[in-house]
Amino acid sequence: MSRLPWSEMMRFGLGVLRLPPPVFWTTTPRELAAAHAGLSGRGATGPLDRQALETLMALHPDGGNNG
Repeated sequence: MSRLPWSEMMRFGLGVLRLPPPVFWTTTPRELAAAHAGLSGRGATGPLDRQALETLMALHPDGGNNG
């Protein structure tokens, strides 16, 4: 099993995402990896295509009463 790159994870979580230390230390490595993938545009499905964007916009319209 390989070791986690804690220095890099801390630089990303605390420096790039600007997570407060208590939040960083309760964030899982998988959550940090997902944030990194999303921020870098390398998500599991890649960037949104037009159809996916329109679906999200229909599900969550701006200006609606969403809570």
